[in-house]
Amino acid sequence: MEHILDVRGYDHILFVVALTTIYQLKDWRRVFILVTAFTIGHSITLALATLHVIKFNADLIEFLIPVTIFFTAVANLLRKRAEHSTKKIQLNYWLALIFGLIHGMGFSNYLRSLLGSDTTIFTQLLAFNVGLEMGQIIIVLSFMVLSFLFVDIIGISKRDWKLIISSGVAAIATTLMIETKFW
Repeated sequence: MEHILDVRGYDHILFVVALTTIYQLKDWRRVFILVTAFTIGHSITLALATLHVIKFNADLIEFLIPVTIFFTAVANLLRKRAEHSTKKIQLNYWLALIFGLIHGMGFSNYLRSLLGSDTTIFTQLLAFNVGLEMGQIIIVLSFMVLSFLFVDIIGISKRDWKLIISSGVAAIATTLMIETKFW
């Protein structure tokens, strides 16, 4: 939970905010599934990379993390309205899962250093992912309450809220991409 709530690791917070910007408080179930899809993807590659089952270029992953944030924010901007498909599994759930795979690789070096030579990571990984999910839920609930206050109480239009938040997130992600370019 400390990982996601740490403001120095704001890239994770930005991603979760970008994921939830188009939703309202009444959509909490959809958002919970969306964030859980991200956690599942994160967990898979975190475990595989920590156990050295998969190998990757760390600089490339550090660049791809802000790319996923940017892509999510821009996708929000391109939506004409908060479209809620009648399909059981929407495209954004798949994207959250795939982007979670990328984010999981980004954290594996840190987790590996915490574990040292311990190769039985199941308990630590489970604890980490439960904490991650709890931290994400805290961020999501906080952001959705903030959204409720600005949109439903103060009266900012949903369109303007989406534009303001998504544009800000995309701008920060662009800065992060420039700072972490791997070439």
